[in-house]
Amino acid sequence: MLYLYDGPLDVPTILKEWYEQEATSNYGAYIPFVGTVRSEDDIDGLSFDLYEPILNSWFKAWQEKAEAKGAIIKMAHSKGDVMLHESSYIAAVFSPKRRVALEFIDEFVEDFKASAPIWKYDLKGGERIYALDRSTAINGSGLLA
Repeated sequence: MLYLYDGPLDVPTILKEWYEQEATSNYGAYIPFVGTVRSEDDIDGLSFDLYEPILNSWFKAWQEKAEAKGAIIKMAHSKGDVMLHESSYIAAVFSPKRRVALEFIDEFVEDFKASAPIWKYDLKGGERIYALDRSTAINGSGLLA
């Protein structure tokens, strides 16, 4: 499941919901990853734009990969502004086996950083500035690269 939220993510609530959704499933491993906005370059926070049609198809491909391994993947991401020390990204893998979950979450998070159609902006002094130096061009993105 892919969940998109306006503003920062409520990490305890989301992780609890996901855990409860799968509590009666026969998964032996639940591996969450939480990304938070860290202080760098004197930013006040980050802001995110998403292109949902491509994000949905990218995530669907990852769901199919997870299903082939007997696992499921869940992801939440923020739209708009997220201030320092707040969360903008959560991913979790549920799997019968821990090794599958550990390897899959690593592959997923790395591909997310390289391929997901999400654009990052620095929030500084009331301005929203494209974070070119901390953004990754999407392979095959043409003009967007």
